[in-house]
Amino acid sequence: MTTGMIITAVLVLLVALLLFRVPVAIALGGSGAVGLLLLHSFDYTTNLLGSEPFGQTASFGLTIIPMFILMGMFAVRAHVAEYVFRIADSVLGRFPGGLGVATVAASAGFSAVSGSSIGTAATMARLSVAEMRAAGYPASLATALVAVAGTLGSMIPPSTFLVLYAILAQQSVGQMLAAGIVPGVLTAIAYSAYLVIAGQRLKRKGVIRPPHLRHAVSEHVAAAKTAKTTTAGSAEEPATVAAAAIATEEPPAGPESVEAVPPQGAASRKPTPLKELPWRGLFYIAALFCIVLGGMYSGYFTATESAAFGAIAAVLILLFELRKTGLRGISAGIAGALRDTASTTAMVFFIVIGSGILTAFFVAARVPQMITDAVMSVNLPPMVVMALLLLALIPLGMMLESLSILVISVPLLLPIATEFGFDAIWLGILIVKLIEIGMVTPPVGINAFVVAGTTGLPSETVFRGIVPFFVVDLALIALFFFWPDLVLLLPSYVAEGAG
Repeated sequence: MTTGMIITAVLVLLVALLLFRVPVAIALGGSGAVGLLLLHSFDYTTNLLGSEPFGQTASFGLTIIPMFILMGMFAVRAHVAEYVFRIADSVLGRFPGGLGVATVAASAGFSAVSGSSIGTAATMARLSVAEMRAAGYPASLATALVAVAGTLGSMIPPSTFLVLYAILAQQSVGQMLAAGIVPGVLTAIAYSAYLVIAGQRLKRKGVIRPPHLRHAVSEHVAAAKTAKTTTAGSAEEPATVAAAAIATEEPPAGPESVEAVPPQGAASRKPTPLKELPWRGLFYIAALFCIVLGGMYSGYFTATESAAFGAIAAVLILLFELRKTGLRGISAGIAGALRDTASTTAMVFFIVIGSGILTAFFVAARVPQMITDAVMSVNLPPMVVMALLLLALIPLGMMLESLSILVISVPLLLPIATEFGFDAIWLGILIVKLIEIGMVTPPVGINAFVVAGTTGLPSETVFRGIVPFFVVDLALIALFFFWPDLVLLLPSYVAEGAG
């Protein structure tokens, strides 16, 4: 077999394994191992398979990943996201689209301490979707918003994706995390701007309800559901049907009007006075953010040390928040956080090992060099070539898991970007931003499935609401692509060795 045929066979095998839902790490490593066997001898392949797992993971820099994950898990168990959402809802929820903006603000705040997109989406789905549906938001808009707002965890520091990219691309972790701040904030602002526009439109239609009426709406919806059960086929009161329609996708029109009732008890509480809000949630986020990024950029800590101190601070927050639950509650919270951290860390490292084996095959087959030579031979401006290569990540994200896209795309795109003179940190932000799109687009939009599973709604409902946010994200990618200074301004103030 020629080298080209071997490369094609490996790619076909990789796609087939992923389509048959083989675990990503096994699909990456298995296809890479088959390629090495076809390309080299059995002894060469077994020697590489024996050394590659250790070589990929025996790095002190990788210890930052479990530390950031642990910090986020402690923050989840300490109810930090719940506190932030309650504050944002009380402050912003009274305005048109304000509840959606509050969800974005809470997601951005929680992302700043969790570093996890999936964790942010799952947590905010439990907190905000029922609230938005009771307030009149269509189910597709409410669920899609939580899914896309969860992707802020991939961009806002401390992001596991940015840290992993920095390690793969051999860039400064501190500079990479700094580069994610402006794009993350601008993304949150862009989502909020769209929600204000959508909120105004829903308000004109008479769908949006203010916070103090949400509890009444949920009572009417429950009454409508009861009436449906007891008086099937009879005419219904107009007010009852209208109340039921508030929580659904469609206007009042027959039995379908009550198909999407918010979970019992959701949105039934009355607004909390400002002085009674859990403002300590904002203090927790500010403290963790300052410890991690402040310690790193001030030079007092390395990136890994900052992550470790952040995890220590997070467990202290957990102890304080669960102090009234007794020793049993505290131990359960800590044990749960440790279990979640262990499983997530094992998944990340397993994928890193699998991607290392596949990357070793790519290098042995000279795939990066072949792509670079092919691209350089095309008589197109470098910006056009990079744009086409980056846009190719969108359909790739519709088939592959997000973390696998990162570990595959870096060794392929980085040499080309370097050859053209593009900045590696700028490239990393664009790759992560495109990966965010893949996290919410079918058929493998993991955030969409997480939200659907958490809320009990069909995944099709979530995907249907993604379209406007997809357009917003494309506009942001174009902005970052043509104005690299937006991405590189903050990293320019960070010492290159930070992290």
